[in-house]
Amino acid sequence: MKGTVAKRLNGIGEYYFSQKLREIDQLNKAGKSIINLGIGSPDLPPHPSVIATLQSKAQLSDAHAYQSYKGLPVLRNAIAEWYNNWYHVVLNPDTEVLPLLGSKEGIMHICMTYLGEGDEALVPNPGYPTYTSAVKLAGATPVYYELKEQNHWIPDFAELEKTDLSKVKMMWVNYPHMPTGQQATEQLFKEIINFGKRNQILICHDNPYSFILNDQPLSILQVPGAMETALELNSLSKSQNMAGWRVGMLCGAADRINEVLTFKSNMDSGMFLPVQYAAATALSLGKGWYDEINGIYAERRKKVFELLDYLGCIYSKEQAGMFVWASIPDAMKDGYELSDKVLYDKGVFITPGGIFGSAGNRFVRVSLCGSVEKFDQAIRRITGSEK
Repeated sequence: MKGTVAKRLNGIGEYYFSQKLREIDQLNKAGKSIINLGIGSPDLPPHPSVIATLQSKAQLSDAHAYQSYKGLPVLRNAIAEWYNNWYHVVLNPDTEVLPLLGSKEGIMHICMTYLGEGDEALVPNPGYPTYTSAVKLAGATPVYYELKEQNHWIPDFAELEKTDLSKVKMMWVNYPHMPTGQQATEQLFKEIINFGKRNQILICHDNPYSFILNDQPLSILQVPGAMETALELNSLSKSQNMAGWRVGMLCGAADRINEVLTFKSNMDSGMFLPVQYAAATALSLGKGWYDEINGIYAERRKKVFELLDYLGCIYSKEQAGMFVWASIPDAMKDGYELSDKVLYDKGVFITPGGIFGSAGNRFVRVSLCGSVEKFDQAIRRITGSEK
């Protein structure tokens, strides 16, 4: 059988968490009862009105048919209103908004739309591993720009412009940054947009964390002229506790939206109609919703700080997003050593920072997606006080 794997998969490994979850499952089957503090999958439910909308719209006679590739007007309008209300960005819902089956899908669609063999894309180190995978799957080459703690985890544009950018077509950026939790500023976004314009590079901003433990949600599209050189992905996974629903969005200039839609329409079909109505309901929620979930995350973060203190890690308390990023003790070789030690000796899993790139080797990341009781139990295990 001529079933050789395509060359595009060369150098693409299995996603780290897919592999690690399998290992944790085996440990659990062996009776270890691992406490998983590694993955950012919200454990809180969406607002009750969102679930009620899903249930009611599922009763409609046309709810189960194929839907438009561009999404329902009610959802596109809700996205545009959400951007206007929270980011003060005015979008045309008919031409500048494209609903997605999660923003991870959008990363792949963008890369496949604009990249090919011989092209290069700037990718943050540390950064979300999917940026690298999508660039490679599109046949292009990732070029890593290192983010440093001493530079507040932002790009060094002067250093970047000393390099050969002639083949670079795209730059991936992500603020609030995952995994470091570095928050965005309007000045940073201006510098990123100016860099893209000067070098004719498409800026792709991935923005799923702007509402989590962050009092000032920002969009890169707020920068004057950003629509000319930037696309922005956003998601309901974190901000609305809808990770498994797979609802995201792409926002940008009409020409760009149409270009991505050309690829997307050949890869999938439209989103389930009741999910679209429910997403529109979620986007209409007011400040009280975000205050409630952030109050919960704030209490959990205190526990994570306590846990990291016991491990001898150092961290900033100014981080945004649903993780805490921390440097490991000097005595440890790297984050993998600390992660494995805590996993095998204490039955608690935390993420080694090295999976996000070489610049994360001396760090670990802890998710806030667990109850206070769960974190208390993890602390008892780490301190040896669990009965």
